[in-house]
Amino acid sequence: MEVDGGFRSGFACVVGRPNTGKSTLTNTLVGAKVAITSSRPQTTRHAVRGVVHRPDSQLVLIDTPGLHRPRTLLGQRLNDLVRATWSEVDVVAFCTPADEPIGRGDRFVAESLSTLARTPVLAVVTKTDLVGPDRLAEHLAAVGRLGAEVDLAWADVVPVSAVSGAGVDLLHRLLVERLPPGPAFYPDGDVTDEPEEVLVAELIREAALEDLRDELPHSLAVVVDEMVAREDRPADRPLLDVRATLYVERSSQKPIVVGRRGERVKRVGAAAREHIERLLGTQVYLDLHVKVAKEWQRDPKQLRRLGF
Repeated sequence: MEVDGGFRSGFACVVGRPNTGKSTLTNTLVGAKVAITSSRPQTTRHAVRGVVHRPDSQLVLIDTPGLHRPRTLLGQRLNDLVRATWSEVDVVAFCTPADEPIGRGDRFVAESLSTLARTPVLAVVTKTDLVGPDRLAEHLAAVGRLGAEVDLAWADVVPVSAVSGAGVDLLHRLLVERLPPGPAFYPDGDVTDEPEEVLVAELIREAALEDLRDELPHSLAVVVDEMVAREDRPADRPLLDVRATLYVERSSQKPIVVGRRGERVKRVGAAAREHIERLLGTQVYLDLHVKVAKEWQRDPKQLRRLGF
């Protein structure tokens, strides 16, 4: 697409401590599910790109892992990924949830952002649907104080709800205003550049996180080993065979994921398959296996093999 009539295009990253609603907000802005969501902190482990198309602009949103004080090599690498991402974008959206007080994790992120010399940072107050006007006003004031305390001048402060949609259009406009003039980076209709194998693996991990709840969310990794169309199927009834492996860190964790008589992994597979079929638009046969990759979050070789 040629630059015409002030067409703007560029990149914005969505940052914050873990579990501040970054992925849900990204999906709402894009209008499609490009990032998995969960109530578990540190769900996001990749920099996921989502593309917002408008007649006068193309905004590429990058959803990032929650910045935190790392305890493992994986945590260090995720933090490095976040910092590398925000150093290369045109604008940053820093998220804090309205239903939680500003804490040390928020300050840690804000202090890190204060080192950015030229990149504008918008303070985005998420989950406003969960609080009343008085609580929201208190949180907005606390965000203002946080900026002053870490010497970070907010480009704007925007309250939003990804659930109700309140403030989302305003946030989009404020982000686009800070993009440079330029052509579109992606064709119309593209909402992400994530490979299908990565999206499928993430949907499986999302289903596992929801089923496992608090049992071992950070110890779980998923790799798609194979995706192949089954032969000898009618053209109007294709079937995609997907084989994937769920990795845990210790032998004692494997039976937790498998469940009694394999019931849990079957449940996870059934939930994931529904979302995968919706994503790919075809019937899927999903074959899941559970293996142990000992202490993979701390092992450089294991991390490379698992895509980190």
